[in-house]
Amino acid sequence: MKATISERILEVTMKYILLIYSDENAWTESELQQCYAKSLQLTQELQANGQYLGASPLHSIATATSIRVRDGKKLVTDGPFAETREQLGGYFLIDAKDLDEAIAIAARLPSASKGTVEIRPIVELSGLPSDQ
Repeated sequence: MKATISERILEVTMKYILLIYSDENAWTESELQQCYAKSLQLTQELQANGQYLGASPLHSIATATSIRVRDGKKLVTDGPFAETREQLGGYFLIDAKDLDEAIAIAARLPSASKGTVEIRPIVELSGLPSDQ
């Protein structure tokens, strides 16, 4: 049976994004600096294991801008799309052999102790520019 165009374009891989959510006001400056230091250490370990693809904290939610296009018109607003108690604060992009391994890595993130880490598998589209 011949693959459909969608099946040929979409390739499921074992790349995961770990989306880090927490209340940004729950962190003291000292705790935030400790979180960054521990996160940097984890990135070094993941790099040594060939699992690190990228990571970065995000600036405060006060710097966020959201855009929606409806009926061809742009609506640009300050802040996130939805009001929530936890905000997206950063991400890790990793290679993992399966969801269990991704969960184990996510549990090591310092932010998991104060917030939530959402784990989502990445769908890679063939034809996208590569970072190489």
